[in-house]
Amino acid sequence: MHRPFKQEFANITPAPFIKRLMAMVYDTLLIAAMWMVIAAISVALNDGEAISIASSSHMKVALFNSVLFCATFLFFGFFWTRNGQTLGMLAWHLRVQTLAGGRISWGQAMVRFMLAIPSLGLFGVGFIWMLLTNERLALHDRWSGSCVVQLPKAEKAPKKP
Repeated sequence: MHRPFKQEFANITPAPFIKRLMAMVYDTLLIAAMWMVIAAISVALNDGEAISIASSSHMKVALFNSVLFCATFLFFGFFWTRNGQTLGMLAWHLRVQTLAGGRISWGQAMVRFMLAIPSLGLFGVGFIWMLLTNERLALHDRWSGSCVVQLPKAEKAPKKP
């Protein structure tokens, strides 16, 4: 189902590689902060002990890593499906959308997220791919039926005398 955004823009272009990279840096800082909060809660729930392979059961480590993974997906999924922008993307005027220009679904968000991990992990080859094509789609964009676009900056209201 095509869910359009409230505000449509006439001249939308694919997002430049460097701006996508900078938005990822912003979002990485937010994810790190979220992980620290989750780690603090897990330490409190584990009688003040850090959860590590050396000092905890494999089940606790697996559960902790699963919580981090799910929280990260929920962070991206929520922002991508809600308004197409994470906080990092908002700062750089970027938006993820369907190829038709609507909001992506939770299914598309899952595909994007799951494929962005190896796309980034394999020396960024999935992101570098966007530099080699005219559409400027990363591999996970292409496979999820989505694209990241550059939004125009908001016009400032004229100053009152």
